[in-house]
Amino acid sequence: MADKIYGYIRVSTLSQRDDRQWLAMRDFGIPKECVFVDKQSGKDFDRPAYKDMMKRLAPGDTLVVKSIDRLGRNYEEMTRQLDIITREKGAAIVIIDACVII
Repeated sequence: MADKIYGYIRVSTLSQRDDRQWLAMRDFGIPKECVFVDKQSGKDFDRPAYKDMMKRLAPGDTLVVKSIDRLGRNYEEMTRQLDIITREKGAAIVIIDACVII
């Protein structure tokens, strides 16, 4: 099975717009069906789309987010999630706004 590329979009409330994040995913070449979207707070990682995405991530896959704060707001937990994604799952992370590949 080929390595996959996934996108993750998060806004804090249902009323917030996620247009810029969708444009970033499109410009990066990620198909809509490979983008996971949550519309809730980033205070923790108990989010349905995030959980689904984490189940799918496999070694060699790549996760793309527009900015690091779209993953979450809790620095300690975000660091833990980055470790899970890169070390435990063996996936790469691309943070578009930071131009960083982990």
